[in-house]
Amino acid sequence: MPCSSINATTGGGSDNGSLRNFKLNESTFLASLMPKKEIGADRFVKDHPEYDGRGAVIAIFDTGVDPAAAGLQVTSDGKPKILDVLDCTGSGDIDTSNVVKADANGSIRGASGASLTINTSWKNPSGDWHVGCKLVYGLFTDTLTSRLKKERKKKWDERNQEEIANAVKIVDEFDQKHAKFEDTDLKRTREDLQNRVDLLRKQADSYDDMGPIIDAVVWHDGEVWRVALDTQSLEDDPQSGKLAEFEPLTNYRTERKFGMFSKLDACTFVVNVYDDGNILSIVTDSSPHGTHVAGIATAFHPEEPMLNGVAPGAQLISCKIGDSRLGSMETGTGLIRALIAAVEHKCDLINMSFGEPTLLPDYGRFVDLANEVIDKHRLIFVSSAGNSGPALSTVGAPGGTTSSIIGVGAYVSPAMAAGAHAVVEPPCEGLEYTWSSRGPTADGDLGVCISAPGGAVAPVPTWTLQRRMLMNGTSMASPSACGGVALLISAMKSEGIPVSPYTVRKALENTCLPVGSLPEDKLTSGQGLMQVDKAYEYIKLSQNIPHVWYQVKISQSGKSTPTSRGIYLREASSCTRSTEWTVHIEPNFHEGANNLEELVPFEECIELHSTEKAVVRPPEYLLLTHNGRSFNIVVDPSNLSSGLHYYEVYGVDCKSPWRGALFRIPVTITKPSVIVSRPPVVTYSKMSFQPGHIERRYIEVPFGATWVEATMRTSEFDTTRRFFVDTVQLLPLQRPVKWESVVTFSSPSAQSFAFPVVGGHTMELAVAQFWSSGIGSNEATLVDFEVAYMVFHGIDINKEEVMLDGSEAPVRIDAEALLASEKLAPVATLNKMRVPYRPVEAKLCALPSTRDKLPSGKQILAMTLTYKFKLEDGAELRPYIPLLNNRIYDTKFESQFYMIWDVNKRVHAMGDVYPESSKLPKGEYTLQLYLRHDNVQYLEKMKHLVLFIERNLEEKDIMRLSFFSQPDGPVMGNGSYNSSVLIPGKKEAIYLGPPTKDKLPKYSQPGSVLVGAISYGKLSNAGQGIGKNPTKNPASYEISYIVPPNKVEEEKGKVSSSRCTKSVSERLQEEVRDAKIKFLGTLKHGNDEEKLEWKGLVTQLKLEYPKHTPLLAKILECLLAQSDVKDKIHHNKKIIDGADEVINSIDREELAKYFAFKSDPEDEDAENIKKKMETIRDQLAEALYQKGLAVAEVEFISEEKASAKATIEGSPDVATSGDEPVQRPGVPSNLFEEIFGELKKWVNVKSSKYATLLVIREKRCGRLGTALKVLNDMIQEDGDPPKKKLFELKLTLLEEIGWSHLLRYEREWMHVRFPACLPLF
Repeated sequence: MPCSSINATTGGGSDNGSLRNFKLNESTFLASLMPKKEIGADRFVKDHPEYDGRGAVIAIFDTGVDPAAAGLQVTSDGKPKILDVLDCTGSGDIDTSNVVKADANGSIRGASGASLTINTSWKNPSGDWHVGCKLVYGLFTDTLTSRLKKERKKKWDERNQEEIANAVKIVDEFDQKHAKFEDTDLKRTREDLQNRVDLLRKQADSYDDMGPIIDAVVWHDGEVWRVALDTQSLEDDPQSGKLAEFEPLTNYRTERKFGMFSKLDACTFVVNVYDDGNILSIVTDSSPHGTHVAGIATAFHPEEPMLNGVAPGAQLISCKIGDSRLGSMETGTGLIRALIAAVEHKCDLINMSFGEPTLLPDYGRFVDLANEVIDKHRLIFVSSAGNSGPALSTVGAPGGTTSSIIGVGAYVSPAMAAGAHAVVEPPCEGLEYTWSSRGPTADGDLGVCISAPGGAVAPVPTWTLQRRMLMNGTSMASPSACGGVALLISAMKSEGIPVSPYTVRKALENTCLPVGSLPEDKLTSGQGLMQVDKAYEYIKLSQNIPHVWYQVKISQSGKSTPTSRGIYLREASSCTRSTEWTVHIEPNFHEGANNLEELVPFEECIELHSTEKAVVRPPEYLLLTHNGRSFNIVVDPSNLSSGLHYYEVYGVDCKSPWRGALFRIPVTITKPSVIVSRPPVVTYSKMSFQPGHIERRYIEVPFGATWVEATMRTSEFDTTRRFFVDTVQLLPLQRPVKWESVVTFSSPSAQSFAFPVVGGHTMELAVAQFWSSGIGSNEATLVDFEVAYMVFHGIDINKEEVMLDGSEAPVRIDAEALLASEKLAPVATLNKMRVPYRPVEAKLCALPSTRDKLPSGKQILAMTLTYKFKLEDGAELRPYIPLLNNRIYDTKFESQFYMIWDVNKRVHAMGDVYPESSKLPKGEYTLQLYLRHDNVQYLEKMKHLVLFIERNLEEKDIMRLSFFSQPDGPVMGNGSYNSSVLIPGKKEAIYLGPPTKDKLPKYSQPGSVLVGAISYGKLSNAGQGIGKNPTKNPASYEISYIVPPNKVEEEKGKVSSSRCTKSVSERLQEEVRDAKIKFLGTLKHGNDEEKLEWKGLVTQLKLEYPKHTPLLAKILECLLAQSDVKDKIHHNKKIIDGADEVINSIDREELAKYFAFKSDPEDEDAENIKKKMETIRDQLAEALYQKGLAVAEVEFISEEKASAKATIEGSPDVATSGDEPVQRPGVPSNLFEEIFGELKKWVNVKSSKYATLLVIREKRCGRLGTALKVLNDMIQEDGDPPKKKLFELKLTLLEEIGWSHLLRYEREWMHVRFPACLPLF
């Protein structure tokens, strides 16, 4: 995720931007908005104006960069600022594989169905036009979409109010004209007019703007691929936004041109065409973040140089890795494509202001490829460290956890505080923001390499309707550092100094200005605040020294695994004794280094230093060659006090000590205090805080503790104070277990917390006063952080994860209080259901585009897995893939993405590694999972990947499980258990009973898993409802229940009590007949031969079984299923004839007599007869219904032809109204009314199954308001997925009524409900 937009951290320092009695003037104020002085960039550019980034190219891995944003058009030397703009995520991809030809009028049919006129000046030698379309909101950010929706709704409401006023006026005029109306027709007319008013009012309440659709056209002009968009749907003026008026664009890299959708959105975009015109990528940003980042690094404002970015002469490429479909979350696909693009464009630098927590540092597919890019192609990779501070070990991946990447922390100077942040009184010294992530990593690496200013007022996209804005975060620190490195690269290239990420990084780290005076401050700020001018001097001195990265691998002596990059003693057991560690230093050269000229001669005499030999003792010297060297160091923390201690072992070149540390071995010791009192009580009193100050405490959590209850009291301050309170524990192969809270005190008071802990592991408690909180006050804040009575609570159980196997047997749970007496009050609920699915199809393909070819030349492959599932009712659900979910960087798989769509191809949900729940209506669904990698064997192993559909149970279906004191309790119903008090040293057993089978959700399937949570303890300050919900308890665990096989139905297999009066021969004939009818339904009739065969079988069966209603109903069903009908009138007459045959085969008098009497439900024979008669009635109703539809369509088509003929011949149209439709050619005038009247006798014509006929009738009679009301009711009542024919009928009614604003609204929704094609991955 982007690492920006928060505030704060701590530090001290010597000359790191500190300025006592700091005062601003206009010049220093402007400079503070885009800080450069802090890192020496202003001094460097003043001394070397030609080295302002010229010649350096930066790849911005972010949310996308707006090429129209202020300061991002040209460099300081007049070159194009942005060389390319790419959407690496695919979120803007449009399928343009559909190729059409223009008609004689120069028009084509767009993918949306709209007729588009081609500009005659456009060159297209082939005549092939690739068409596609996209809902434009899918290209916009949520913020922009929200603004547009608000503005569009305002205009829509105005139009709707006009129509309501007109409709009300017509009603009033009717009432005045007809004071009394007894006539049925007048009543219906009055009802119709009122329905129109009601419909307009209801529509205003249900308005939901899904956005307009844009048509895209792609063609090859003989030289390049060209793109034009039709954006009429975005414009108020129907004459604006036409395709023919669009100035064609090509790939941004070719001409560096961009477009804007409309003046209303003010959103710029660029286009790129892939796969021979079959994929169009429309590139927009997914957040202002990327443009802001690019502005900090490179913006050039000739009219106001103070607002220039750090390297105004640098160029950049924009690589969008924040997927618009996911709200700007990065994806594996985006990350890998961005690396490919950076190499392809021969970039010098990468800036990535994104990151996530990780369970494995310096590991994963992206890390492997980034290492390759850095090592082989010599790119310098700069990234944000994260915004998860102030606790230690909170650095994120990849910036804070990857050895080859320069991780940057966020620094704020007094000038930044006074200017950009506009605080009343700036701090007297610069410091790290409170939220800036800290090291070390889980394997002991420092985590933060360097620091840079973490806030700026920088350019933002035009759609924000402002030129620049303030953002802060390590996201801002990273481009500040990256811009500083671009200055160095500019100088190196100008002076012919070879560029190496190894040399540059060493120069940065060894010339930093320390932030803070304590050794452990390095965990916050890295080596300190980078200084461009000093780094430049270092690089000049180092230009003839081999480009080497000193890889450090450490293991505890006697153990080969695991290896680490530093020494991190965190647990109490490792802080009480001396340990010996083996350190292996291996010099790594860039790929392609010459064996004889570089590797063989490499030999360095290294002097090893320790910052505190009493604790960390290394050997004194080391002779290092290309093949590396190992040595041992001894760490003795036994005499240290509890708390944080940081040391380093570093190596210095004996011959060139000016080079500084060639490598560093971080040694972090967090020696915890041990709680010996019982009950366990901890109190930290009178902690004094100033703005930015952090207090850290380390506690060995007692074994058996599972949660903590704590109280924070403040006193002796005046203005409002804001605190960050964090706790962190580190467990093997897990992301840091972190709890955090931000607390604001407006006056001295107390706050209570409860949070989970893991017994036996060290917990850091970090309490920090926000860096800008309390500034201007001369009073320190006094804080008592106390673990009062029974703070460390815990109930030890014999199984943390409980599984009920589906049997009637309960699960025994042993509980024990190890610390103090605890109330055992177990609560367990099952609130989710996971149903496993295997793919029904797996497709493997090689991706065709060059954007998916790795720098090594390998082509990336894609595996698409298809899953099918069905919902009998609406549900909230998400896909769950245990193997792949919740890992972006710490996984060897490249990427994953899923989409869920219905039978109409409407996409209801999509996501990647963090799937979210979505509400889906009843229906059948397809889920496709898209996996990418260049290794075909990895993908082949995924062909049968199990995926779970996890469904959230409704409140009425949530199961609250019962506890028992006896093993037979669930069956016998006795021994119910509620609560008891656990005494330390004494175990107590309880039994968790399974849910009763009749309480299982009706949709639960055998083999599915019900999951939920279980908790055992009770908070001392538990509020209302907490005791009923285990997830609200800070210490809760997962519980699961396997749904068993269904019970065998008691009636199944019983012989019917009714007597069978038919002979075996008669029954055999019926079975054969029914089999033939069933077979008839399976026949295809796509081509002429198949139709002839079907017709022959129909004729034969009619002769064999004349007037057999099921056969005739099946024939009618087959006629209705026929597609590709050329002569619709002829086809509908066949349907009418088929329906008549069904109707005539039924004795309607006998049927009516039967339904006039009630049958005995206890009589099995009577029930069987009832089912048979109901089936016959349904067949009759269906035949009448289909006949009515066919008659209406014949009339409609005939009318259209007659109208067209009349128009040609100049004959006037004949208007009709009321309940007496005029004579229609082709059918008797009263036939429809006869059919409708007959249907009303048998079924409720207002039901969703038959209401279409009622809609048509009301439409024929001119009562369009009533017709529309019936249609709306029908659509709402229909539980099945939307039917396109119904909505097309709705469009017809709206068009006839003349409600253009509703017509436009519904047409936009048609593209949502019934998209032309599925979106691309």
